Amino acid sequence: MKKIIKYFLVAIILLPVAAKAQFEGFKDSVVQLYGVVMTADSLQAVPAVSIMVQGQNRGTLSNEQGVFSIVVLKGDVIQFSSIGFKPKTVIVPKNIPGNQYSIIQLMVTDTVYLAATIIKQRPSREQFERDFLNTKVPDDELEIARKNNNASKRQYIAANLPRDGKEAVSQYLSHEATKLSYSGQIPPQNILNPFAWAEFIKSWKRGDFKNKTATPPPVDTNNN
Repeated sequence: MKKIIKYFLVAIILLPVAAKAQFEGFKDSVVQLYGVVMTADSLQAVPAVSIMVQGQNRGTLSNEQGVFSIVVLKGDVIQFSSIGFKPKTVIVPKNIPGNQYSIIQLMVTDTVYLAATIIKQRPSREQFERDFLNTKVPDDELEIARKNNNASKRQYIAANLPRDGKEAVSQYLSHEATKLSYSGQIPPQNILNPFAWAEFIKSWKRGDFKNKTATPPPVDTNNN
């Protein structure tokens, strides 16, 4: 018990000394950074420059004369940025004698190339009327529906529309019934059947044998 009390008393005595030494070390690392921000080509003051400590949400702005002042630590990285100028980075030296450090930061103009702008004179009344009359007005929904429901469009869709379930089943059952009706015998050949030839000619006139992958008739492309 006496040993524990002895260690406790020693800690009480040494704690203020250690805290004071740590405070003195922190105090020695604090630096008042101040200076002026100017243009590199004409040495004009640059106002409203953002001076930020990297990695910290802390900074300041230069005034109308480009002068700034901020408290930093030795070894901090300071970023200078402003619209129209290239950003600059400055490292505060760790071996600064004292607690003040002044700099003159020169900012280089950042050249921005914009796309070419063509300026034309105002059109005359005749040009305006010509362009206005030749302007294609988009169709409304009613006109789009009318174009997409004309006869040629419906015919193309009907020719390329796949069979639904009912039609597919009916075709399959009809094929099976025909096959079973001639089970055990040779099915008749319709090459000499006049009725089959008449049906073939009607189908040919209707266009049933046309290429179904042909290009469809022109339709409105504005249909969404």
